[in-house]
Amino acid sequence: MDLARTEVTRRRSGNAARLALMVVPVAFFAVFFAYPVAAIVARGLDDGGDWQLGRIADVVAQPDIRHVLWFTTWQALVSTALTLLVALPGAYVFARLDFPGKQVLRAVVTVPFVLPTVVVGTAFLALVGRGGLLDELWGVRLDTTVWAILLAHVFFNYAVVVRTVGGLWAQLDPRQEDAARMLGASRLRAWRTVTLPALTPAVAAAALMVFLFTFTSFGVVQILGGPTFSTLEVEIYRQTSDLFDLATAAVLTLVQFAAVGAILAVHAWTVRRRESALRLVDASATAHRPRGAGQWALLAGVLVSVALLVLLPLAVLVQRSLDAPGFSYYRALTSEDGGMFLVPPIDAIGNSLRYAVAATLIAVVIGGLAAAALTRRDAGPLVRGFDALLMLPLGVSAVTVGFGFLIALDEPPLDLRASWIIVPLAQALVGVPFVVRTMLPVLRAVDVRLREAAAVLGASPWRVWREVDLPMVRRALLIAAGFAFAVSLGEFGATVFLARPDNPTLPVAVARLLSRPGELNYGQAMALSTILMVVCAAALLVLERLRGADRTGEF
Repeated sequence: MDLARTEVTRRRSGNAARLALMVVPVAFFAVFFAYPVAAIVARGLDDGGDWQLGRIADVVAQPDIRHVLWFTTWQALVSTALTLLVALPGAYVFARLDFPGKQVLRAVVTVPFVLPTVVVGTAFLALVGRGGLLDELWGVRLDTTVWAILLAHVFFNYAVVVRTVGGLWAQLDPRQEDAARMLGASRLRAWRTVTLPALTPAVAAAALMVFLFTFTSFGVVQILGGPTFSTLEVEIYRQTSDLFDLATAAVLTLVQFAAVGAILAVHAWTVRRRESALRLVDASATAHRPRGAGQWALLAGVLVSVALLVLLPLAVLVQRSLDAPGFSYYRALTSEDGGMFLVPPIDAIGNSLRYAVAATLIAVVIGGLAAAALTRRDAGPLVRGFDALLMLPLGVSAVTVGFGFLIALDEPPLDLRASWIIVPLAQALVGVPFVVRTMLPVLRAVDVRLREAAAVLGASPWRVWREVDLPMVRRALLIAAGFAFAVSLGEFGATVFLARPDNPTLPVAVARLLSRPGELNYGQAMALSTILMVVCAAALLVLERLRGADRTGEF
């Protein structure tokens, strides 16, 4: 009887602790996501005090809008499938194989993810468009086809799969698969029955993030799609900025919101059924030199795919920035611009770094608390709904969020329009889902009996977290922080509306330079893009070094 009473008390205490951990993330999302989005949607649907609910059916019934909805959905599905197909071998190579330059290459493959989407689109246009590399070498152009968009999405999201899936894969105990092979299973069957089920939550999380990013694709489709292809995000921007039709933009935002909500519900249901406790080991102990012709061939194939899909577009950016002799484009960045900038464009580097550091701190705190609250797999519907809520910023138009910030956060005590913190807050909204999705599979893989044993021995919940969870999740936390920092550096959709002319970020400065005619402006945009690429690569390389040196406490 006493044991039963103790178990009930322990469960109640655990539920109370989870609810307490949810308070800060829920408040953050309510104030800085739900409130601004609701404000902009309400303004769009409200016409003289009358809600235009009938407008929703009218907009969705339009043939051109239905075409946009169909293209948005199927290109996101195909982009996600292609990204998984190309990047999963890379996740294995970076997780299990050890080869010279591995840390540098892992940092390099993450660089595309932080580049502004307008820069990604421009780089691929230089590769596959008129006068591009493929056109010059073989007379092949892809800019009039959907393949340019799909390849650009693979380029952009490759690192999501490599780092999210590879982070967990590197910590899986390889002896479990070896045991299956000793019992007679082939290599493929051992991987399919042992390793793949363990990786399913991480693969699903990566697929979800890739799908949401491609579902809301903006800059890539706008540049490479031209008048032929348009996603919901592009259409929302067109209705808002070009046609000033807030009602149609609000309807499309609601449609996007509903679609993302349904996707998240399906994801939460499927992943929850596949999760289980795993034996995690030191990641450094699982990596080894390639063995046999198969692993050497796999490594060579991954290196070739990285060279063609990742390094080649990045090389185009560098080449374009050096077209003028004497580093003229780089020197021009130090001069004041009396047009779109009130400061030299080079100042955008410092602004981006400051904003990214602040956004990373916010995202890690909010995302870490949320991941800790979601650790138990037997959570109720309230907690599962909270899990889905955390992913919504990835599926809601950044244009809507940016406008919402300007409209909603304009009165005391939330008058933040003149404050610098408004930019990191918007960027952190996108970083939090990456922190949660990166940390959660590892936290849920920790054997719950370790926590229970620590609690039985008298450890407080905080000490259990510090002594049991933190050592195992430290690696995932560093990966999450790197993702949040990278996302903040490259965030464009909301920041373009919030960054002031005297404090532009690198993506905003690049976009403004690209929008102005002239060879000098284009060259400066490529130079700033190259600087952003180098800054990101340096930051991620430092993170790799720190993670490699911090092996104490990893299992």
